[in-house]
Amino acid sequence: MADKILMKGNEAIAAAAIKAGCMHYFGYPITPQTEIAAYMAKVMPKVGGTFLQAESEIAAINMVYGVSSAGKRVMTSSSSPGVSLKGEGLSYLAGSDLPSLIVNVQRGGPGLGGIQPSQSDYFQSTRGGGHGDYHMIVLAPASVQEMAELTVKGFELADTYRMTAMILADGTMGQMMEPVSIEDLEVKPAPEKPWATTGTKMEREHNIVNSLSLVPEELEELNFKRYDRYKVIEENETMYEEYKVDDADIVIAAFGIAARVSKNAVDEARKQGIKVGLIRPITLWPFPKAPFKKAAEHAKAFISVELNMGQMIEDVQLATESKCPVTLCNRAGGMIPDPEQVLNAIKEVNGGIK
Repeated sequence: MADKILMKGNEAIAAAAIKAGCMHYFGYPITPQTEIAAYMAKVMPKVGGTFLQAESEIAAINMVYGVSSAGKRVMTSSSSPGVSLKGEGLSYLAGSDLPSLIVNVQRGGPGLGGIQPSQSDYFQSTRGGGHGDYHMIVLAPASVQEMAELTVKGFELADTYRMTAMILADGTMGQMMEPVSIEDLEVKPAPEKPWATTGTKMEREHNIVNSLSLVPEELEELNFKRYDRYKVIEENETMYEEYKVDDADIVIAAFGIAARVSKNAVDEARKQGIKVGLIRPITLWPFPKAPFKKAAEHAKAFISVELNMGQMIEDVQLATESKCPVTLCNRAGGMIPDPEQVLNAIKEVNGGIK
């Protein structure tokens, strides 16, 4: 076992990306993710990689498009309003079936909002992020170690399915410091990319990377094929954690820092004789419907704990097929619910189901 080192979540993402073979990073500073760019600026030149602070978020995502077209692992990162600016480029990546990793360390909004942590980009991320019919794989870490592990996983999934993967973390995850092991991360070799624009050497036909398709029948076929691939991802790549769910009358749904807070509330509620469990989605897309559907067979109520005005709650309602009520326990604008607030929500729901 390699020694663990104390790192911020943002730094762990950057270190893990380099470990995963990402030698190209393009970004633009914005709180609370700037440490990713700062780490890359310091370390990339030492390992023979490319760091470039682009002139804008729009420029950065299009640089990602170019490097991905050449078959290389590439990453960019930003925070909420910066990711909005990257939306058009994300759609172009999807339309060209290009793999990449994007990190969104969320801040409160809408608009410029504030610099405190939030989870209010859930809709934007799980529903695509830009225009058109497409998805991104969205991974939600709940510890600094997971920030690193899911970064590696994100690159692997992106390459496997030729699409963008996103690390969706709240500002707390990016700024908090915990012991983390980078050297122990398992990295699979990148797959061959015969579609890449690497030059023909007069040995093959030209590869063309393009998201433009002016023949409607052809564009329709491309979209259908893409969604067939998404079905495979939904069947094989969902990830989640269950905590004390088997006998739970009340099940909490939460991700990121909200899940860590909620786990403390679950433990306290159990001490008080209330049967509560937790399902933590790790993939927000594809959303892990199966454990929620199974839990709805015996649970009497669900509580969605979120750092927003209520977004993931809609996926919880869909996954549970409205078999029992789903209520919201939330803070917004950069505020984080504490265990006492979640515990009070549990008690209120429990009182209503007796």
